Amino acid sequence: MPETTTDQPTRKAGGAVVPVLAFAGIVVAVMQTLLVPVIKDLPQLLDTAPSNATWVLTSTLLSGAVATPIMGRLGDLYGKRRMLVLSLAVMVVGALVSAFTDQLLTMIVGRTLQGFAMGAIPLGIGLMRDMLPREKLGSAMALMSSSIGVGGGLALPAAALVAQHTDWHALFYGAAGLGALAILLTFLVVPESPMRAAGSFDLLGALGLSAGLVLLLLPITKGSDWGWSSGTTLGLFAAAVAVLLLWGLYELRVKAPLVDLRTTARREVLLTNLASIMVGVSFYVVSLVLPQLLQLPTATGYGLGQSMVVAGLCVAPLGLTMMFTAPVYARLSARYGPKVTLITGLVVIAIGYGGGLGLMDAAWQTIITSVILGAGIGLAYSSLPALIVGAVPASETGAANGLNTLMRSIGTSVSSAVIGMVLANTANNVNGVAVPTMHGFRVSFLIATAAVAVGLVLAVFLPRAARPAQHTQLRASSEEEANLERAEEVLRGFRGRILDAGGTPVARAKVTLIDRRGRQAGATVSAEDGSYALAVPAQGAYVLAARASGHGPLASSATHSGEERAVALDLSLPGETVNA
Repeated sequence: MPETTTDQPTRKAGGAVVPVLAFAGIVVAVMQTLLVPVIKDLPQLLDTAPSNATWVLTSTLLSGAVATPIMGRLGDLYGKRRMLVLSLAVMVVGALVSAFTDQLLTMIVGRTLQGFAMGAIPLGIGLMRDMLPREKLGSAMALMSSSIGVGGGLALPAAALVAQHTDWHALFYGAAGLGALAILLTFLVVPESPMRAAGSFDLLGALGLSAGLVLLLLPITKGSDWGWSSGTTLGLFAAAVAVLLLWGLYELRVKAPLVDLRTTARREVLLTNLASIMVGVSFYVVSLVLPQLLQLPTATGYGLGQSMVVAGLCVAPLGLTMMFTAPVYARLSARYGPKVTLITGLVVIAIGYGGGLGLMDAAWQTIITSVILGAGIGLAYSSLPALIVGAVPASETGAANGLNTLMRSIGTSVSSAVIGMVLANTANNVNGVAVPTMHGFRVSFLIATAAVAVGLVLAVFLPRAARPAQHTQLRASSEEEANLERAEEVLRGFRGRILDAGGTPVARAKVTLIDRRGRQAGATVSAEDGSYALAVPAQGAYVLAARASGHGPLASSATHSGEERAVALDLSLPGETVNA
């Protein structure tokens, strides 16, 4: 699907763009794990039954799952920065709603609005793909993808400190302040992407997906309360299957679908998304189990008797290790490819959970478990966007990464429901209070290990991407001249002129052809009259990146049908810029 470049960035992407986008991802993660330190106290705080109090967490997971593909598609259509700001703004409103209430229903409404911020992750990855040079893209996407874990790990001790020493509503004021800061920094630092997908927003598809996901995740999160064989649970599962099947048939027929299921059905995309569910399961299990184990009193015989703050500090290495893993991932992926790093990450996660079964007797042992799991989850999370970006056209980057983040959200939702059910069903009743048992904790770790094993099998069957060959790098000046001499021979490819903002031809501009896997497929320089020509190896979607001294860079996507003809495409470079 071709893109247009009607909204050009007015400046180059500066060095602060990646940190600001990663900060936005961390803010989203803080929102998601905000209430983990007080999860056991929610029924008393909201004066409701424990089964009702779980909806304060479940509502956020549900709305996040629904919002991610929708915001990704809206970003492709109307501007990724614009939708990123909107996502963060909705989160700020939701945080303020929750900050002013002790009523369950109002709290759920606020938490539902906060879940919409989950769209910031795929939007941030899409912005990086559109603006950054290839040599910086891998590490930047790794940092953005792992920010959800980094923020989650860092939020636990901070939220515990706030909840232990002040009113718990202060957590929401803090989240609102962080969201407002992220919005301000985005406006100041992040330029709008020039990429636009053709078509319109698929409203019916968005409603169908929302209904299907709610019908699917509702019985998953409440099945243990209603009974897994009850008519309500089974009926909702059947309704979810029916709605999602009808939605899929509709998406295959509509001209501009919310999710391109034909692209999603590609082997590499499908297996990556299924593996993402398993990674999401593995991440949330440790977040639910370790804080509770650390805070249980020693009188239970297995609880570690730590304060809320100490428990948060023991789990914090999970996020810190994920943050330090991002540059390691970039080096490993550059040498071996994202498939190998995903497999490596899953193996490390399996080691963490397997070893964690015997490391539950002291606080320092939980720190070791957190470090190992953080390293594995960081590698796995960082690999996922690179696998997706390499498998879809540039015009579908936002929607495809939105769908991938959706898969992770489904994983965390399933993890929350299943682990909650396990801990509840294995709990001991002490003076009317359900106390989780060591057996329940170990079963939870075994479930996480099984999920990782499934993810590992899926990752092994991913097709290996071809490693970049040396001849795909930019040629020396003499070879670029040879490209000019062969320009007239191009029959199947792209041909046009490089122009400045006033329509004047730009000579000796570097023009690079990038295929849908993010690999360089050709390069040339423009002639004295601004003309260029590039052959394409096969039909499909490509990105043409142009750069010239004294002008801003330009990336424009176009599709070649494979016919023996050259597609005319003039590229207009933005005006003279000041180096960031």
